[in-house]
Amino acid sequence: MATNTREKTKRIAENKDRRPYATARHIRMSPYKVRRTLALIRGKSVQEAQAILEYATIISSEPVLKVLKSATANAEHNMGMHRDELFVSEAFVDQGPSLKRMQPVSKGRAHAILKRTSHITVILDKKESN
Repeated sequence: MATNTREKTKRIAENKDRRPYATARHIRMSPYKVRRTLALIRGKSVQEAQAILEYATIISSEPVLKVLKSATANAEHNMGMHRDELFVSEAFVDQGPSLKRMQPVSKGRAHAILKRTSHITVILDKKESN
């Protein structure tokens, strides 16, 4: 029984993704708004993605820029990679927990207001030199 557990742990460690990444959780912004920004930088080099986010007028570009800078710092510091070789391999957002609020309306009723949150993830990878 223990050998199977050890083998399973070894298989998981071998298949673990070794690319640098960063996440930001519970960002008080709708995932729909963040997805627009992530579509702009997906597949771009780190410098190009950073320039796009700094000059974008989309409100969600600020938290995405922070996550991109964090992922770049993780790659440089933890994995010894160079900023020039990196590009945005994957960028996605998942919905976090929603804050539920009530809006009073006529006749003693109430409408629900969902204040949505996001979990932003940016995964970088090295460019393949051909």
